[in-house]
Amino acid sequence: MNPVVLSVCLMLVLSLLKVNVIIALTVSALLGGLLSGLSLSDTIKAFEGGLGDGAEIALSYALLGAFAVAISRSGLTDLIAHKIIRNVEQHRETHLSLVKWMMLGAIIIMAVCSQNLVPVHIAFIPILIPPLTAAFNQLNLDRRIIACCITFGLVTTYMWLPYGFGSIFLNQLLYGNITSAGLNIEQSQLPLAMTIPALGMVLGLLLAIFVSYRKPRQYQHVERDVLVHSEPVTTPSAVRSMMNIAIIVAALAINVYTGSIIIGALAGFLMLTTASGIRPQNSQDLFIEGVKLMALIGFIMIAANGFASVMKASGGVPDLVASAEQILGSNKAFAAAVLLLMGLLITMGIGSSFSTIPIIAAIYVPLALSLGFSELATVALVGTAAALGDAGSPASDSTLGPTAGLNSDGQHDHIWDTVVPTFLHFNLPLLVFGWIAAIVL
Repeated sequence: MNPVVLSVCLMLVLSLLKVNVIIALTVSALLGGLLSGLSLSDTIKAFEGGLGDGAEIALSYALLGAFAVAISRSGLTDLIAHKIIRNVEQHRETHLSLVKWMMLGAIIIMAVCSQNLVPVHIAFIPILIPPLTAAFNQLNLDRRIIACCITFGLVTTYMWLPYGFGSIFLNQLLYGNITSAGLNIEQSQLPLAMTIPALGMVLGLLLAIFVSYRKPRQYQHVERDVLVHSEPVTTPSAVRSMMNIAIIVAALAINVYTGSIIIGALAGFLMLTTASGIRPQNSQDLFIEGVKLMALIGFIMIAANGFASVMKASGGVPDLVASAEQILGSNKAFAAAVLLLMGLLITMGIGSSFSTIPIIAAIYVPLALSLGFSELATVALVGTAAALGDAGSPASDSTLGPTAGLNSDGQHDHIWDTVVPTFLHFNLPLLVFGWIAAIVL
């Protein structure tokens, strides 16, 4: 009857029943506080007190969404898509295999850059992928490979490289919550702790490309104008393209120099809209559109911080740690496996690894330290447990995004062509490699 366990279980059940995650987190937090003996007013006070911890991250997401929309309206992504399509059409008869590998490499690079270099997250998918489905069909390319390539780029880089969304995941969320839970570690050590789990993602991608989905797959031909759902964007000139690229690089440099995603994204948005000659009233519409793109994720993270605050105030965490010590004993290998499986279930229910960290860090850090795990191993446990379930969750933007692009002609099933392939090729290797990291670090 531990209030933390009951709250997490209720949150999982509600999420799996398709109840809105924000409602699930709020209701579960209130129940957990009341079951722990807190009064309703104290529970609400604890919940509201934790909401502010997620405000900075939510604002970062909002500004990154605005930056993403500005980049899409600049025409850069359309230019890249058109170049890839022309390349396929010109060389599909003579260098078919080469074109295939170049296309897969380009998609992986785009997905990686969307997290770290040009942090637009999933905003590039509905702009870039639908025009390319015609090229996929010409190559008889199994779209499950594309789904795995996109999800690999979306997840692996934020959990390993501390730039863009990686800075939010590693430096703000992971580091902030584990230090708040009592772990003393240098921020620069976090990528080191996540290197082994990231290698598990690499293995999963290689298996998907070279083993599972390497055989050709036939799709019906659909005219290209049916595939493109995004608003037409004027293809920029070479000079304008170079200027836009320079602005994006400058925004990244500002982000790195100031250490603030908010400042970097805001600077990039202002520079892009100014250079494109967009009028103030139109730039306001772009900003609102970008905020809408990322608003749900931001609010989920705010609610998750409120949930974590109630769990801490309930006093159930120390009791849970003591109970877990009795059950798990001194068997670190068994304990690591249990903690990672719990993380998989929690993240699968919520659908966001970013929102999971505040919830599990408060539980995992004291438990891992009491079981004798090192600081690096503890980071690997918390980080991997949070990332588990992002790929492979029906409610995750890492699976919803690829499906939105690949199913533009109605020939890509969300569950069987995105969720199941990414679960098998990324969550299972993450479980194994996260467990190895927890044991050897």
